[in-house]
Amino acid sequence: MTSRFGRLPLRSRLALLTAAAMAVAIAAAAVSCWLITRDQLMSQFDRSLRQAEVPSTLPDIFRTVGCVDERPPGPPDELNTDRTTAQIVLADGSACWLQGEHTITVTETDQAIAAGGGPQRTEVVHDVTSDGTEWRVRTISGGLTVNRQPAAISIARPLSEVTDPLNTLALVLALVAGGGVLGAGAIGLGVARAGLRPVERLTHTVEHIARTEDLAVEIPVEGDDEIARLSRSFNAMTAALATSQERQQQLIADAGHELRTPLTSLRTNIELLARSEESGRELPPRQRRELLESVTAQMTELAALIGDLQELSRPDAAPDKAQLEVVALDEIAERAVRRVRLRAPEVRIDAELAPWFVRAEPAALERAVVNLLDNAVKFSPAGSRVEVGLGGDGLLRVRDHGPGIPEAELPHVFERFWRSPSARSRPGSGLGLSIVARTVQQAGGTVALRRAAGGGTEALLRLPGAPEPPPGSSAAIRGRGPDRSA
Repeated sequence: MTSRFGRLPLRSRLALLTAAAMAVAIAAAAVSCWLITRDQLMSQFDRSLRQAEVPSTLPDIFRTVGCVDERPPGPPDELNTDRTTAQIVLADGSACWLQGEHTITVTETDQAIAAGGGPQRTEVVHDVTSDGTEWRVRTISGGLTVNRQPAAISIARPLSEVTDPLNTLALVLALVAGGGVLGAGAIGLGVARAGLRPVERLTHTVEHIARTEDLAVEIPVEGDDEIARLSRSFNAMTAALATSQERQQQLIADAGHELRTPLTSLRTNIELLARSEESGRELPPRQRRELLESVTAQMTELAALIGDLQELSRPDAAPDKAQLEVVALDEIAERAVRRVRLRAPEVRIDAELAPWFVRAEPAALERAVVNLLDNAVKFSPAGSRVEVGLGGDGLLRVRDHGPGIPEAELPHVFERFWRSPSARSRPGSGLGLSIVARTVQQAGGTVALRRAAGGGTEALLRLPGAPEPPPGSSAAIRGRGPDRSA
């Protein structure tokens, strides 16, 4: 049953749930109304039965009629104006008609009340079925004797005075409840249609995007309810997907463009070497050496470019917390300085590094610092120096004394594949600073480039500090001092 209900459309389920809720509410209200009405009618019925009194002409009736067991023939009883039946119950279980149209079956309760008659008034109210009719009977004793036998008086009224209105009320309530349930179902269906109309628009939009892959479609947003929030979230999601798709396409296009140049040059050089071997005409040793050096440099450039592309292909989201650890930024900067010194011996690198701990991926952070140093060395003339400083506030500064970056180009230095027009002839793919910005951002820090006073460029990298690791850890086992020069 549950699985069948779950296969229904959401609109039908909402309508059924609304109708069921309304049915329960209406049924509860109808039953409560019927019970309250029954209690009120029965209370009023019992009160009227207790207020009924025996006619004061009882002795005259007995003298005139005598004790009979049923209503004598004749005109209607003038004393019976409210369908009240009265009879005298004797101790032996017989009954004498007093008023009304019929005598009522004498029960053991009535007989016991009559037999125990005494000067003290005793009464009991109970229900009796006589000749297919249900009666409410009130039997009273209190010093009454008939033919020297103790007796009691039973006053009865038919329960149909209560049950008939209750049956009519039950029928009316059932009809009203049925109409209410049907109306609630219709209203629930209308409310479901109106309430789910924005969801239907969202569904159609999602189906259209899945069918056409058109991420430019937006859902109209009206109001500020949950549906509107869902629509805004969906629009933001599609916009993010469109941006990601655009960046992916741009990355592929830029990567293809950057790969084309070294591949073309590599192909040309290899074709020259192969043609020389095929024709038997050897190239001059110097020219052959230059071609081989060019092939080696282009392969190195391709390997570096592929490594950069692999780094940028990782998700832009923050890395897994399990991959982050507390590391010493000064130690990472010291290793980066040693690596760059080996690659650029013609440039002097001076470093003053104060202890500073950060939470980051060690390998990614070291690569980012190496990229900053490579960028500084690449634009530094031979014999100049690059200054590296890490203060106690977590600010890493890399300063070169090269030509500097024009102010108009500073906003673009961290874009992927962007290269300054003056640096197009230099080696590089234009991805190094993009990797720096990405790594620093994932570590919660900031990085910026600016023109340095006196010429050159200064890179400023700031990372938030982390608690120092406990003694004995790899990051804590090292020399400590206020400053250390590398």
